[in-house]
Amino acid sequence: MFTAYVVVAVLTAAANIWISVYDFVRADWVLANMSSLGIPHSWLLPLGALKTAGALGLLAGIGVPLIGLAAATGLTLFFVGAMISHARARARAAPRTYAYPGMFLLLAIGSLSLRLASW
Repeated sequence: MFTAYVVVAVLTAAANIWISVYDFVRADWVLANMSSLGIPHSWLLPLGALKTAGALGLLAGIGVPLIGLAAATGLTLFFVGAMISHARARARAAPRTYAYPGMFLLLAIGSLSLRLASW
């Protein structure tokens, strides 16, 4: 089970670092998505920092289980919030906008579940 956790945690960390880079460089598509959801652009860097912290926590959690548990829990809650934001703005947002937060949420849940199972 630990090997599965490592694989999923590394994938989840890589995905979150990848999306954080787009947050930090203020990619046009990220700004457009935030605008369609009614989220202020000033939140972009703090949100990117949270995703990066979660990713680094998952990697650290390979060696320190409590850090991995905290990081996986934090990322799960983060992306639950993202799904809620998308649901609240569904009148303005296209249905396909659920794909990104949904994918990241599933990865976070997988990391959390496997961290708990491999303890």
